[in-house]
Amino acid sequence: MFDVAVGAPDGACSLARIGGVLGAAGIGLEGGGLWSQVAHYLVSDGAGAECALAAAGLPVLAVRPVLLVPLEADVPGALGRLMVRLADAGVRVDVQYSDHDNRKVLVVDDPERARAALA
Repeated sequence: MFDVAVGAPDGACSLARIGGVLGAAGIGLEGGGLWSQVAHYLVSDGAGAECALAAAGLPVLAVRPVLLVPLEADVPGALGRLMVRLADAGVRVDVQYSDHDNRKVLVVDDPERARAALA
């Protein structure tokens, strides 16, 4: 799975265009959101998403592999405990959101170190 970061300076208009382009390319969105005029979406076909968005003239900022981490969403403090493990291992978290299956989507600077910290 991949996180696709796309410039979205026009809010809903940008998201409508991004969703339309990816939908027309047959690429489903498994999670994501919009923060500070950057849309982040979880997709299974990162290369296909990048190609479709770029062909439509949309600003693809990054396509990066993600870690999908189960999290007990209904347990207070679960996210904090997860992040302590990553921080203690020296892992930088660049992006964090949830997918449609209530897993945390993490884009990190060192996926191998993150996997080891979460094992």
